[in-house]
Amino acid sequence: MIDLHDKGYCPTIEELETYVQNTVFSQFYSEIKELYQCQEQIEFSSCSWEAGWNVKLKKAGKTLCTIYPRESYFTVMIVVGRKEKEQVEILLPQCTTTLQEIYAQTKEGNGQRWLMIDLEEKKELYQDVLRLIKIRRGR
Repeated sequence: MIDLHDKGYCPTIEELETYVQNTVFSQFYSEIKELYQCQEQIEFSSCSWEAGWNVKLKKAGKTLCTIYPRESYFTVMIVVGRKEKEQVEILLPQCTTTLQEIYAQTKEGNGQRWLMIDLEEKKELYQDVLRLIKIRRGR
């Protein structure tokens, strides 16, 4: 088993999939890669809030989302910036109450909200995340 806090060893996507032990991780990763033809970047974050290895999915220099592997689930971080705010707020009433609560409870700073969304099932919240990424991509 890999240690997500070992800065000296960069895990592969396959090792992260094994660590998470939830097929939704693989499905989400593959779906975003296929939909947006984006590049992944496995990075070590030294941030005290979310230290450890994560996967950034980027397109045209813009991070669409960052995936934080966990045991049996994963967290997706999506930044809602000034450009996306209006579209996201129009979409919110159609989203799950879980996403609405995450949005409401996430403080805005410098015109951005950094939404941290835990996923373990491919249900409504998963679909909400896909819609947020679509807005983030500008499509």
